Amino acid sequence: MARSHESDPTGDGPMRVLLADDSRSMLCEARHILEPEFHVIETVENGEDLLRAAAKADPDVVILDISMPILNGLEAARQLKRDGSKARIVFLTVHEDWEFVEASFAAGAVGYVIKPRLATDLPVAIRAALMGKTFVSPAIMPSPRHIG
Repeated sequence: MARSHESDPTGDGPMRVLLADDSRSMLCEARHILEPEFHVIETVENGEDLLRAAAKADPDVVILDISMPILNGLEAARQLKRDGSKARIVFLTVHEDWEFVEASFAAGAVGYVIKPRLATDLPVAIRAALMGKTFVSPAIMPSPRHIG
């Protein structure tokens, strides 16, 4: 039976999160912030390992960085969606340019969090993703050409 990806809190326990970042310290910090509210099922350090782990573990949410070795986060997100993954994708990145936000959503993301806002924004972004909503760190503002 396929796992449910619904946000029903009475479902099958904490939502399953897969973390991908090329920085081990960032992976440890993110895991510490997310548990015990979410179940971090695995951490990986590149996009290729992310695709393998996602296929095997069937996460509810994938948190990934844009700048990763072997396969960057944007391409990994596109491949996840192409492969039929139902996981919600949230980017956790240092890139604060609006163009990266747009590219992330075009690749299938529903959330975009900048690393300086990890502790405050990432749990909120995951909850929003699980409710079918989008989230962008409020510290990021679109360039004037993207407004109105």
